[in-house]
Amino acid sequence: MIRLTIDGGVAEIALDAPEKLNALSRPALYELGDAYAEAAGSGVRALVLRGEGRAFCAGRDIAGVDPATDDVTDYLDAVTRLMRRMAGFPAPTFAAVQGACLGVGLGLAIATDVVYVAETAKIGSPFAGIGAMLDSGAHALFYERLGAHRALDLIYTGDLISGTEAVAAGLFSRALPADDVLAFTREKAARTAVGPTQALLASKRLISRMRDDRLWDAVAEETIGQAALRDNADYREGFAAFQEKRRPSFRGE
Repeated sequence: MIRLTIDGGVAEIALDAPEKLNALSRPALYELGDAYAEAAGSGVRALVLRGEGRAFCAGRDIAGVDPATDDVTDYLDAVTRLMRRMAGFPAPTFAAVQGACLGVGLGLAIATDVVYVAETAKIGSPFAGIGAMLDSGAHALFYERLGAHRALDLIYTGDLISGTEAVAAGLFSRALPADDVLAFTREKAARTAVGPTQALLASKRLISRMRDDRLWDAVAEETIGQAALRDNADYREGFAAFQEKRRPSFRGE
């Protein structure tokens, strides 16, 4: 599921479950965290995160999840630990995003220093479709970059935005043709890996301090809110509809 390679001072971590659009189960979260820990211990000077196939990461793998017994708090706590490990990685980090970047996948991007996206990428957290709420820091990102009205528009409708739109709105760094985004990301990471690492990390720490209170407060509130929704009828209906590949019938409760 997770592949780590190290070459020339650059670590590359690939989400490698293209048949699931790289959706992440709880074990996959732990595996991804282990890959970051191994990369950090190796002393690399830059890191690239990417997804194999046509998607970056479609979010949580809920294919076999029973909402009646699911410990969503445990899952989201694991997401939070992973995001904090990613954000605190002791070198500049880059993500190459193509296709779906949703839910937890969006959280992975939020926790990465620099994100380059395909112009055709699909970005968002369409949780309304399963009767749940955004998590993995998406409230903080959307509110800070898009404002309250546009953030709630995306939340209410479940609409996704393209990579081009996301960059124009200031969510991420640059948008490129889909065929170019990975090579571009690798080149930028390789260039950074031979740069003044300590100076770059000093800037990373400063930027992190300026953003972190809002981000981690939002992540904590999202976990509480998601756990509270788990017992609602619409939450159970949303999961069932997704797993049965049908349109949900929500009752507003």
